[in-house]
Amino acid sequence: MLADLHIDGWLTVPGCDLEFFAVRASGPGGQNVNKTATKVVLRFDVAASHALNAGIKARLRALAAGRIDRQGVLTITSQHSRYQAQNLADARRKLATLLRAAMYPPKRRVPTRPSKRVVRRRLKNKRHNADKKRLRRAVRSAD
Repeated sequence: MLADLHIDGWLTVPGCDLEFFAVRASGPGGQNVNKTATKVVLRFDVAASHALNAGIKARLRALAAGRIDRQGVLTITSQHSRYQAQNLADARRKLATLLRAAMYPPKRRVPTRPSKRVVRRRLKNKRHNADKKRLRRAVRSAD
């Protein structure tokens, strides 16, 4: 059983909601990589978690859509280190970062309009460029 994951002052994911297992990591490493299971796979059942409210769950599903399966289980892996404990800490850090991003709804963009001065300057530059290109054209003689 894992220790509780404290995200913020008011959000804590109980350790019983988290499940991890170690598998063999990929990549170079010589003979040792074939013997030791250092890659960590951390699983968190988002759908069954009582620690998260519906809004956080929905935002988390949107943020981590590629990592959540059909049953609503979020899977996070880490194999950066050659030590299992460091990979577990890294996977927990990744989960905490995801949950922190999902805790608050994104700020709404306030639509703005360009000022009259900016519009005038843009149109003036546009006219100037059009005149430049018009002067480059071949002159037609009236024969």
